Amino acid sequence: DRAEARVEEVVKLVQDLFLELATNADQLEYPVLYTSAKQGWATTDPDVPGTDMSPLFDAILESVPPPTGDPGAPLQMLVAALDHDNYLGQVALGRVTRGTLKLRDNVVVLGRDGKSSTHNLERIFVFRGMERVEVPEAKAGDIVAVTGPEGVSIGDTIASQESPEALPTIDIGEPTVRMTFGVSTSPFMGQEGDHCTSRNLHERLFKELRTNVSLQVETTSSSDLFVVAGRGELHLSILVETMRREQFEFQVSRPEPVTKVIDGKIHEPYEILNISTSDEYVGALTEYLSGRLAQLRDMRYDDNGYVHLEYKIPTRGLIGFNSFFLRTCRGDGVKSSRFTSYEPMEGEVKAQPGGVLVASERGVAVTYGLLNAQGRGETFIDPGTAVYEGMIVGSHRRDGDIEINVCKEKKLTNMRSSTADVAKRLNATVNMSLEEALEFISGDELLEVTPKNYRLRKMDLSALDRKRSRRGVARARD
Repeated sequence: DRAEARVEEVVKLVQDLFLELATNADQLEYPVLYTSAKQGWATTDPDVPGTDMSPLFDAILESVPPPTGDPGAPLQMLVAALDHDNYLGQVALGRVTRGTLKLRDNVVVLGRDGKSSTHNLERIFVFRGMERVEVPEAKAGDIVAVTGPEGVSIGDTIASQESPEALPTIDIGEPTVRMTFGVSTSPFMGQEGDHCTSRNLHERLFKELRTNVSLQVETTSSSDLFVVAGRGELHLSILVETMRREQFEFQVSRPEPVTKVIDGKIHEPYEILNISTSDEYVGALTEYLSGRLAQLRDMRYDDNGYVHLEYKIPTRGLIGFNSFFLRTCRGDGVKSSRFTSYEPMEGEVKAQPGGVLVASERGVAVTYGLLNAQGRGETFIDPGTAVYEGMIVGSHRRDGDIEINVCKEKKLTNMRSSTADVAKRLNATVNMSLEEALEFISGDELLEVTPKNYRLRKMDLSALDRKRSRRGVARARD
């Protein structure tokens, strides 16, 4: 139901995928249906629009085999997902492979690490539409949610106490990107959020581990700092935004790749990046990605004038790419990436030119001060915004940072002037989303997150401290 739909090409790609993954000939026999989720119909003929979703339901009944597990056999259930309820505690979700789950039964949880523990089933729920319905028992083939087993993880097996037998575990992808979460050290700390202490931050991050199994949280030598690793920028930015909406106030560092030392060499994660866009944007994308160590592996044109590109690129090269992609393609493009392997770290990612404008004093930004700042570059704040020393208020094209007083008022004279004329000369401010802000900050900068604002700032707020840090870095290089 879209003008750029590639129906025939996608069918061929699916066939190629099955040819690559199939282990027997039966897996190459499958029905093909064409659907419009927007209009709510499915059909087996792409030239004949459907009227409802009946063809899809019929195909499911014909092609998907019924459960084969024996309800009378020893219990086996693989935990496929986790949830948490403030009243019920941890909730394990999965399908009963064989046997029967009964309320108050004692079961054994077989962990991925080979350890086992005994628990009592307190509640059993099955799904009816979008609702959970509590039942006294569930048999083989049922998709259930159970409470009672604590500390269970995705990939664990819930088995009978009499004959515990583990199922093959689910592989959970390793984190590829990490960030530092810390207690806010801003002069405005505590003014906009309800949860600001290290204890609040510690409890919230480790609570997230109950349901977010791809996340890793490590403590540091400082009780105010935590290293959080996830499956990419989006994974971590969702956590940041969720905590912000929960009235947390904290600060985070720029995302960086999770590296490993293999055979004495530093290895970094690489990803396969797939892009589909119009031909006119290929040149700009290729130039940008080449500076980020990307290797073009495939390039194909389709009948609709779209180009399909495939790159191999280090994860650190993808950090900051999303904003550039949206600006360049103007919404006329689709991209996706997936982890492929760890490979030796080589080369440097081309940094974006320019520096930042840093507030030199604490106060309230005024039109006259921002007008002076816009003579140097772009500004990120409006008149009336509260600022503090070390807060980033804009950017410029040259190397190095510029300290500027955006709170400076215009000196009064005997000459009349129109403040309206001054206000008209102010350019529009640059408003960043969370993802854009995380991509913008550099290694010596932080993003302050509050329920009401995102603020860019320097790690060292004092100009004197920043000068000392630069000297220390210069000595270390020498």
